Amino acid sequence: MNKNLTILLLVFAAGCSGLQQGFGPEMDPDRKISEQDCSKPVDTGGGNLLCMDEAQRRARAAGEERQARTRREAMERAERERLERERAAQLAAEEAARKQRAAEEERLAAERRRLEAEAAAAAAAARKAQEERERQEKLEAEARERQRAEQEAREAAERECKRLEQERSDGRAALESFVGTYGKVDEFKEISGQITAFLGKTGKPKPCPPAAK
Repeated sequence: MNKNLTILLLVFAAGCSGLQQGFGPEMDPDRKISEQDCSKPVDTGGGNLLCMDEAQRRARAAGEERQARTRREAMERAERERLERERAAQLAAEEAARKQRAAEEERLAAERRRLEAEAAAAAAAARKAQEERERQEKLEAEARERQRAEQEAREAAERECKRLEQERSDGRAALESFVGTYGKVDEFKEISGQITAFLGKTGKPKPCPPAAK
Protein backbone atom coordinates (compact mmCIF):
# COMPACT_ATOMS: atom_id res chain seq x y z
CA MET A 1 0.00 0.00 0.00
CA ASN A 2 2.78 2.43 0.91
CA LYS A 3 4.72 1.47 -2.22
CA ASN A 4 1.74 2.24 -4.44
CA LEU A 5 1.18 5.58 -2.68
CA THR A 6 4.82 6.47 -3.14
CA ILE A 7 4.63 5.71 -6.87
CA LEU A 8 1.46 7.80 -7.13
CA LEU A 9 3.13 10.72 -5.39
CA LEU A 10 6.11 10.51 -7.70
CA VAL A 11 3.78 10.57 -10.70
CA PHE A 12 1.99 13.62 -9.33
CA ALA A 13 5.29 15.32 -8.52
CA ALA A 14 6.57 14.68 -12.01
CA GLY A 15 3.34 16.04 -13.42
CA CYS A 16 3.58 19.16 -11.22
CA SER A 17 7.20 19.69 -12.21
CA GLY A 18 6.39 19.26 -15.86
CA LEU A 19 3.52 21.71 -15.64
CA GLN A 20 5.73 24.30 -13.93
CA GLN A 21 8.37 23.88 -16.67
CA GLY A 22 5.82 24.36 -19.46
CA PHE A 23 5.35 20.69 -20.43
CA GLY A 24 1.99 19.05 -20.91
CA PRO A 25 -1.42 20.65 -21.51
CA GLU A 26 -2.43 23.86 -19.77
CA MET A 27 -4.70 23.58 -16.78
CA ASP A 28 -8.40 24.10 -17.35
CA PRO A 29 -9.02 27.69 -16.16
CA ASP A 30 -12.60 26.85 -15.26
CA ARG A 31 -11.61 24.23 -12.70
CA LYS A 32 -10.72 25.17 -9.18
CA ILE A 33 -7.05 25.22 -8.17
CA SER A 34 -5.89 22.87 -5.48
CA GLU A 35 -2.62 24.20 -4.20
CA GLN A 36 -0.32 21.53 -2.79
CA ASP A 37 3.02 21.51 -1.03
CA CYS A 38 5.07 19.17 -3.16
CA SER A 39 7.34 18.36 -0.23
CA LYS A 40 4.38 16.80 1.56
CA PRO A 41 1.81 14.16 0.66
CA VAL A 42 -0.56 15.36 -2.07
CA ASP A 43 -4.26 15.72 -1.35
CA THR A 44 -6.19 14.44 -4.34
CA GLY A 45 -9.46 16.07 -3.33
CA GLY A 46 -10.04 17.34 -6.88
CA GLY A 47 -9.29 20.42 -8.92
CA ASN A 48 -6.24 21.47 -10.85
CA LEU A 49 -3.09 20.73 -8.89
CA LEU A 50 -0.73 23.63 -8.33
CA CYS A 51 2.44 22.37 -6.73
CA MET A 52 4.80 24.82 -5.02
CA ASP A 53 8.13 24.25 -3.42
CA GLU A 54 9.28 25.90 -0.17
CA ALA A 55 10.75 28.96 -1.93
CA GLN A 56 7.54 29.50 -3.86
CA ARG A 57 5.47 29.12 -0.75
CA ARG A 58 7.65 31.59 1.07
CA ALA A 59 7.51 33.98 -1.85
CA ARG A 60 3.76 33.64 -1.98
CA ALA A 61 3.47 34.04 1.79
CA ALA A 62 5.71 37.09 1.57
CA GLY A 63 3.50 38.49 -1.20
CA GLU A 64 0.38 37.80 0.83
CA GLU A 65 2.10 39.42 3.84
CA ARG A 66 2.96 42.45 1.71
CA GLN A 67 -0.61 42.62 0.47
CA ALA A 68 -1.92 42.26 4.00
CA ARG A 69 0.53 44.88 5.21
CA THR A 70 -0.47 47.15 2.33
CA ARG A 71 -4.16 46.64 3.16
CA ARG A 72 -3.42 47.20 6.86
CA GLU A 73 -1.42 50.34 6.09
CA ALA A 74 -4.18 51.54 3.77
CA MET A 75 -6.76 50.91 6.50
CA GLU A 76 -4.55 52.63 9.06
CA ARG A 77 -4.02 55.55 6.68
CA ALA A 78 -7.74 55.74 6.02
CA GLU A 79 -8.38 55.66 9.78
CA ARG A 80 -5.80 58.41 10.34
CA GLU A 81 -7.36 60.46 7.57
CA ARG A 82 -10.81 59.88 9.08
CA LEU A 83 -9.54 60.95 12.50
CA GLU A 84 -7.84 63.96 10.96
CA ARG A 85 -11.06 64.89 9.15
CA GLU A 86 -13.02 64.49 12.38
CA ARG A 87 -10.42 66.52 14.26
CA ALA A 88 -10.47 69.21 11.57
CA ALA A 89 -14.28 69.25 11.68
CA GLN A 90 -14.16 69.48 15.48
CA LEU A 91 -11.61 72.32 15.32
CA ALA A 92 -13.74 74.11 12.71
CA ALA A 93 -16.82 73.70 14.91
CA GLU A 94 -14.91 74.96 17.95
CA GLU A 95 -13.58 77.92 15.96
CA ALA A 96 -17.09 78.72 14.70
CA ALA A 97 -18.41 78.48 18.27
CA ARG A 98 -15.55 80.71 19.48
CA LYS A 99 -16.29 83.30 16.81
CA GLN A 100 -19.98 83.13 17.67
CA ARG A 101 -19.20 83.64 21.37
CA ALA A 102 -16.84 86.51 20.52
CA ALA A 103 -19.50 88.12 18.33
CA GLU A 104 -22.10 87.72 21.08
CA GLU A 105 -19.72 89.16 23.67
CA GLU A 106 -18.96 92.10 21.38
CA ARG A 107 -22.69 92.65 20.84
CA LEU A 108 -23.32 92.60 24.59
CA ALA A 109 -20.34 94.92 25.16
CA ALA A 110 -21.66 97.33 22.51
CA GLU A 111 -25.10 97.18 24.14
CA ARG A 112 -23.54 97.89 27.55
CA ARG A 113 -21.60 100.81 26.07
CA ARG A 114 -24.77 102.17 24.47
CA LEU A 115 -26.72 101.90 27.72
CA GLU A 116 -23.84 103.48 29.65
CA ALA A 117 -23.66 106.32 27.13
CA GLU A 118 -27.42 106.86 27.37
CA ALA A 119 -27.24 106.77 31.17
CA ALA A 120 -24.33 109.24 31.15
CA ALA A 121 -26.21 111.53 28.75
CA ALA A 122 -29.34 111.31 30.91
CA ALA A 123 -27.29 112.02 34.04
CA ALA A 124 -25.61 114.98 32.34
CA ALA A 125 -28.99 116.33 31.22
CA ALA A 126 -30.42 115.85 34.72
CA ARG A 127 -27.38 117.54 36.25
CA LYS A 128 -27.66 120.45 33.80
CA ALA A 129 -31.38 120.78 34.54
CA GLN A 130 -30.65 120.71 38.27
CA GLU A 131 -27.97 123.37 37.86
CA GLU A 132 -30.39 125.49 35.84
CA ARG A 133 -33.09 125.11 38.51
CA GLU A 134 -30.59 126.04 41.20
CA ARG A 135 -29.46 129.05 39.16
CA GLN A 136 -33.05 130.19 38.66
CA GLU A 137 -33.81 129.65 42.35
CA LYS A 138 -30.71 131.64 43.26
CA LEU A 139 -31.72 134.49 40.93
CA GLU A 140 -35.24 134.45 42.35
CA ALA A 141 -33.88 134.41 45.90
CA GLU A 142 -31.55 137.32 45.09
CA ALA A 143 -34.43 139.21 43.49
CA ARG A 144 -36.61 138.58 46.55
CA GLU A 145 -33.75 139.67 48.79
CA ARG A 146 -33.31 142.89 46.81
CA GLN A 147 -37.04 143.53 46.90
CA ARG A 148 -37.12 142.88 50.64
CA ALA A 149 -34.09 145.13 51.18
CA GLU A 150 -35.67 147.87 49.07
CA GLN A 151 -38.96 147.46 50.88
CA GLU A 152 -37.22 147.57 54.25
CA ALA A 153 -35.31 150.67 53.14
CA ARG A 154 -38.56 152.37 52.07
CA GLU A 155 -40.24 151.38 55.30
CA ALA A 156 -37.25 152.62 57.30
CA ALA A 157 -37.36 155.92 55.37
CA GLU A 158 -41.09 156.16 56.04
CA ARG A 159 -40.56 155.46 59.72
CA GLU A 160 -37.78 158.07 59.88
CA CYS A 161 -39.96 160.56 58.04
CA LYS A 162 -42.84 159.93 60.40
CA ARG A 163 -40.50 160.17 63.38
CA LEU A 164 -39.23 163.53 62.20
CA GLU A 165 -42.76 164.58 61.36
CA GLN A 166 -43.89 163.58 64.81
CA GLU A 167 -40.95 165.42 66.37
CA ARG A 168 -41.76 168.54 64.36
CA SER A 169 -45.41 168.21 65.26
CA ASP A 170 -44.58 167.70 68.92
CA GLY A 171 -42.17 170.66 68.84
CA ARG A 172 -44.74 172.88 67.12
CA ALA A 173 -47.37 171.81 69.61
CA ALA A 174 -44.95 172.55 72.45
CA LEU A 175 -44.19 176.00 71.00
CA GLU A 176 -47.87 176.71 70.48
CA SER A 177 -48.56 175.53 74.03
CA PHE A 178 -45.75 177.76 75.33
CA VAL A 179 -47.18 180.78 73.48
CA GLY A 180 -50.70 180.04 74.65
CA THR A 181 -49.59 179.54 78.23
CA TYR A 182 -46.89 182.13 78.66
CA GLY A 183 -47.48 184.61 75.83
CA LYS A 184 -49.17 187.14 78.04
CA VAL A 185 -46.45 187.13 80.64
CA ASP A 186 -44.35 190.23 80.19
CA GLU A 187 -41.02 188.55 80.33
CA PHE A 188 -42.11 186.00 77.69
CA LYS A 189 -43.95 188.36 75.32
CA GLU A 190 -40.90 188.95 73.15
CA ILE A 191 -40.03 185.30 72.78
CA SER A 192 -43.66 184.41 72.31
CA GLY A 193 -43.85 186.88 69.43
CA GLN A 194 -40.78 185.32 67.82
CA ILE A 195 -42.25 181.86 68.24
CA THR A 196 -45.53 182.99 66.70
CA ALA A 197 -43.66 184.50 63.75
CA PHE A 198 -41.62 181.32 63.35
CA LEU A 199 -44.70 179.13 63.44
CA GLY A 200 -46.42 181.30 60.89
CA LYS A 201 -43.42 181.25 58.55
CA THR A 202 -42.75 177.52 58.59
CA GLY A 203 -46.30 176.33 58.40
CA LYS A 204 -47.32 172.75 58.96
CA PRO A 205 -44.96 170.04 57.50
CA LYS A 206 -46.17 167.87 54.66
CA PRO A 207 -47.11 164.33 55.68
CA CYS A 208 -44.69 161.50 54.72
CA PRO A 209 -45.65 159.44 51.64
CA PRO A 210 -46.49 155.80 52.44
CA ALA A 211 -43.84 153.20 51.67
CA ALA A 212 -44.49 151.46 48.35
CA LYS A 213 -45.28 147.72 48.50
